[in-house]
Amino acid sequence: MANNYARGQHDVRPWGTWEVIDCGNGFCVKHITVNAGGILSLQLHHHRAEHWIMVNGTATVTLGEQQIEKKAGESVFIGVETKHRIQNNTTQPLEFIEVQVGENLDENDIVRLEDKYGRIG
Repeated sequence: MANNYARGQHDVRPWGTWEVIDCGNGFCVKHITVNAGGILSLQLHHHRAEHWIMVNGTATVTLGEQQIEKKAGESVFIGVETKHRIQNNTTQPLEFIEVQVGENLDENDIVRLEDKYGRIG
């Protein structure tokens, strides 16, 4: 199972930050913060599913062809091959926990379909 993440690893992205809480065989858990007005790319994964648990703020989630709003304490499941995106349309930071589960958790399993920051591929 491919996984290029390590506990404590973090990254700054144009939309916010992420930090790895824990990883193991077939799973990875991240704490993600989306800045006010931030939006992640519309993407899908061929080899992993994700669970998003909102912990602070309000998210607008694209899941397939629908958009749903999620608040602290609510969650969403993103199946393999499902188009998805999260955005923060508020003036406060959005925080959520992402649990990745699958056979390939590497960045190379991100297929970006649309991206505000020009990162298509």
